[in-house]
Amino acid sequence: MRSEPAVAGVVTGVIPPLCTPLTEEQELDVPSLERLCAFLLDAGVTGLFVGGSTGELAYHTDELRLRVLTVARGVAAGAVPVLAGAVDLSTNRVIAQARAAEAAGADAVVATVPFYSPTHPSEMVDHFTAVSHALSIPLWAYDIPGNVQRKLPAEVTAHLAGAGVIAGLKDSSGDLDALRTALDLTAANGARARGFSVLTGSEVMADIALALGADGIVPGLGNVDPHGYVALHEAARRGDTKEAARQQERLRTLFAMVRVGDTTRIGGYASAIGAFKEGLRQRDVIAHATTPRPMGALSAIEREAVTAHLRTAGLL
Repeated sequence: MRSEPAVAGVVTGVIPPLCTPLTEEQELDVPSLERLCAFLLDAGVTGLFVGGSTGELAYHTDELRLRVLTVARGVAAGAVPVLAGAVDLSTNRVIAQARAAEAAGADAVVATVPFYSPTHPSEMVDHFTAVSHALSIPLWAYDIPGNVQRKLPAEVTAHLAGAGVIAGLKDSSGDLDALRTALDLTAANGARARGFSVLTGSEVMADIALALGADGIVPGLGNVDPHGYVALHEAARRGDTKEAARQQERLRTLFAMVRVGDTTRIGGYASAIGAFKEGLRQRDVIAHATTPRPMGALSAIEREAVTAHLRTAGLL
């Protein structure tokens, strides 16, 4: 335990949330995971995020999630930071996950507010403060209200950042106005100047988020096309807004692959994860497009639709 919460330097670039390759028997496919990590690193990503929504965190055991972290750490070999998600029902359960991730070598923990039970903003402050003080590595806040049913208010983010409780924000809310507010408030209280980082989780509005001042991107689609997101980020950083917009439009078109699944048969989440994994399989990065139970698998026709999207994007 530390006496003062650590605050990391500004994190920038593209930090994909890793898919979790599985064998046909629903076990972790370590060789495929190693290839995926190497594929992303070769594309120029600046970090890896394990245990996120794209990594099917809600579907896997604690043991499997820690194995994914260990493999990613081994491939990264210190070249880029590895961030680990900690998402659970209560503060004590998140602390247990966070401590396990720290012990397994995570460079930072990315935690949401507790889900299922309603959480008041004041309780959110207590939650992140307790998790932060339980760790010796930086803690990031993960705002994903679509999954945890609670929006992390920009004012709470700014308070936590100003107090040094959190080192960054992963914003997957899709709320650009709230993102702008968080950026403004953390700049006003000096947190941004001290290294507080803000990353967008949006695949389709990353160029706008970067123009607003976000430092980087955490795109699930970045598993399939990391080079595209690296090119987008580099264009945005050098001020080439036209090129950033061009890359974004291309990636936005490719992102339509998440809707190939027939939602009268499988869920939208299964369609998205299945499409990402099928794209990786067709790009010869992973061996199988297996999704965890109870996600339904893509049909042959839906897999062909993924192929069409990859061809349109110039990835096959």
